[in-house]
Amino acid sequence: MTDTAWIDAALTSARPQAVGALLRYFRDLDTAEEAFQNACLRALKTWPQQGPPRDPAAWLIMVGRNAAIDEVRRGRRQEPLPADEAISDLDDAEAEIADRLDGSHYRDDILRLLFICCHKDLPATQQIALALRVVSGLTVKQVARAFLVSEAAMEQRITRAKGRVAQANVPFETPGAIERGERLTAVAAMIYLIFNEGYTASGETADLRQPLSEEAIRLARLLLRLFPSEPEIMGLTALLLLQHARAAARFDPDGALILLEDQDRSLWNQPMIAEGYALIDKAMRHRRSGPYQIQAAIAALHARAATPEDTDWTQIDLLYGALEVVQPSPIVTLNRAVAVSKARGPQAALDMIEPLAERLQSYFYFYGVRGALLMQLGRNDEARTSFDRAIALAHSSAEAAHIRMQIDRLMRDSAQARAKVGQ
Repeated sequence: MTDTAWIDAALTSARPQAVGALLRYFRDLDTAEEAFQNACLRALKTWPQQGPPRDPAAWLIMVGRNAAIDEVRRGRRQEPLPADEAISDLDDAEAEIADRLDGSHYRDDILRLLFICCHKDLPATQQIALALRVVSGLTVKQVARAFLVSEAAMEQRITRAKGRVAQANVPFETPGAIERGERLTAVAAMIYLIFNEGYTASGETADLRQPLSEEAIRLARLLLRLFPSEPEIMGLTALLLLQHARAAARFDPDGALILLEDQDRSLWNQPMIAEGYALIDKAMRHRRSGPYQIQAAIAALHARAATPEDTDWTQIDLLYGALEVVQPSPIVTLNRAVAVSKARGPQAALDMIEPLAERLQSYFYFYGVRGALLMQLGRNDEARTSFDRAIALAHSSAEAAHIRMQIDRLMRDSAQARAKVGQ
């Protein structure tokens, strides 16, 4: 690390705890963010000479809190200083603050901060943008680049999100056990959404949006440190690790997506995969299965296969069946159909997805899967119609290219099969 890199790493790591605590004191997102930034500026000036404090988060909280109070005093020199409870729910004894920082408040502060970002009144796009700005500390420009919008548009989106949070009068008290569980579910879903924003990017947007997946993994690990005995958080973290472990093999040099069957598996990140395996094994010992754990187990089966032919499709089919029970969805059934086609043949899979046609009539991937199954059954004219529908419904050139790659692969496999028969 360079002389300043360690400071940047410390500030990034401490940000959720510090901003969460400052938000509890001042009950205003903008004030908490500004206080944290002021503390960071002080750190950049003093830490290189004095070295890092024993607890960087505690240092940043106290310095940021004092800086914000000084700002209030400077702005109200002609007015009586407001009562302390108007800006803080703690007294002014800094020693007591420092003592309490090492207690349970980090858990509640960070959870509160994450939960505020995924408030039920906010659209998903605003939830993710607010979390990346407030919790992760990405600049508005960085968030805008990830979402492929202008900096001004993203600034408005974040401002609107903060305004909705303020209008909703979100309580800042420590949540009870039941509410904590509800918040945890919402936070996990928000982290998963952030990951998918990066994971589903392709083409020219892949490099811009990949940091979102990396940030989601960082947040998941943070959440796991706060709730080390929650099997679903273990499952979520394992799922993200196992998916992201394939990042280096998912695109060719031109940025085109490479299907899982065609990926160079030697490029998969084995330490990341091993970490995912360990988390799944630990989660399963709790015997409280959930959707993230099941999805992680499916990803692990793909990761364990040295070649595509080694994939245990029968077990994947069973896992998707379990996922249908705990999280019923036509998308889950569609994904299960892919496994069924490998384990029991294309006709069984086609019979499974035909009833989904009405509910998935606007989903391009449904027609892509249906076309693939029809082609495997030799019903090429019907397959072409389904593929054309899939391409027409694609929301981007990358999605259309994904369908075309499936067509090319199926035609290549079919030609190879005919060649073998002719030998």
